[in-house]
Amino acid sequence: MLTLDALKQQVSDGTVDTVLVCLVDMQGRLMGKRFHAQNFLDSAWQETHCCNYLLATDLEMATPEGYAATSWSAGYGDYVMQPDLSTLRPVPWLEGTVMVLCDVLDHHTHQSVPHSPRQVLKHQIARLADLGLTPMMATELEFFLFEQGFDEIRKDGYRDLTPISGYNEDYSILQTTKEEGVMRPLRNALFAAGIPVENTKGEAETGQEELNIRYADALACADHHTIAKHATKEIAWAQGRSASFLAKWRHDKVGSASHVHLSLWRDGIPEFYDADKPHGMSDLMRQFCAGMIAYAPEYVFFLAPYINSYKRFMKGTFAPTKTVWSVDNRTAGFRLCGEGTKAVRMECRIGGSDLNPYLAQAALIAAGLKGIEDKMELAEPTSGDVYQDAEAGEIPSTLRAATETLRGSRMLRAAMGDGVIDHYTRCAEWEQEEFDRTVTDWEIARGFEKA
Repeated sequence: MLTLDALKQQVSDGTVDTVLVCLVDMQGRLMGKRFHAQNFLDSAWQETHCCNYLLATDLEMATPEGYAATSWSAGYGDYVMQPDLSTLRPVPWLEGTVMVLCDVLDHHTHQSVPHSPRQVLKHQIARLADLGLTPMMATELEFFLFEQGFDEIRKDGYRDLTPISGYNEDYSILQTTKEEGVMRPLRNALFAAGIPVENTKGEAETGQEELNIRYADALACADHHTIAKHATKEIAWAQGRSASFLAKWRHDKVGSASHVHLSLWRDGIPEFYDADKPHGMSDLMRQFCAGMIAYAPEYVFFLAPYINSYKRFMKGTFAPTKTVWSVDNRTAGFRLCGEGTKAVRMECRIGGSDLNPYLAQAALIAAGLKGIEDKMELAEPTSGDVYQDAEAGEIPSTLRAATETLRGSRMLRAAMGDGVIDHYTRCAEWEQEEFDRTVTDWEIARGFEKA
């Protein structure tokens, strides 16, 4: 990590000439500006500006109607981007470049924009802080590497995609050796950028990778996730390859997840652990997990934000379909890890690789806090093949269903505010509307002659 004084020295000696000043958008992407480093030091280290449509758009950068926060009728004004200098870091995979993440403020009041993903998470962290608790979290990033580069694939209409390997490479050292041209610089560059990378491995499909980063406080975890995802794409591109975080790129291939591990600490001590309780789970942990599980259908949009996200929820693919917990069982929506140890934690397995980590983590915290507030009781763990458990609660299987559970969630409205939930409900509606008006390749192939 860098201090402002260290950056001044690097600019002075010519080591650094560019500063990426970035916000995180609703889709979890880095958006912003490239500053000449001296201009950043002269003024932009305090604030700069951006169009407020950046937090009311979609993957294609459209300007949908229906958002209360911004619109054509309101004129699409500015937000303030205020650099969080604690996030200032080198970008080793780009020459002479450093990066800083920004908080997003209202241009007139300089108050935080409540639906900004970083602020949504900060609000939930603050609610836990009022109880003396700190959320510690880790996310796993799964993605596919392809032989072709982004530009080649796009010009070919995203057809005839060729994964970088020809067989399931789960834990394979031989196959992942062949991919070190991308994965080794990714690990080393992220580590040099202050992101505590633990390891990479082959995942359970052709061309599928997993990147694991050491746990951290929730905000740092989300920052690490976002920068790592961005770096993966840029480093793959630089090597003539491409990396995709689409949750399900082919119907006959396993999807990509982003599992979230979570525990609560107090004054540096894990509060989820109690050696005298079953599985080592404290009463606090049981209440928190009861809330996470009970409210999962209401916040699943924050774990699966696109039409494609729901194609991943299929039995026998390690993607869950049920909202229950189990002890070290990968068929359940929630898996207890570190049973009986100080590392005891709950892993949420619902989220896809396409999630926004700030929103996903905020939703998990909000639901868990409700469990603590209501002293909810945790059901007994399930066992065996949870896919076949007819009594277990179901994860919403479509974006349309998840949109309605989000819209109607009194828990999330109380935890995040009506404005935030209405904003992201509109985001979900727009995704559905765009899909509903599209004629897909599947429809043409199925019905062109036969209908």
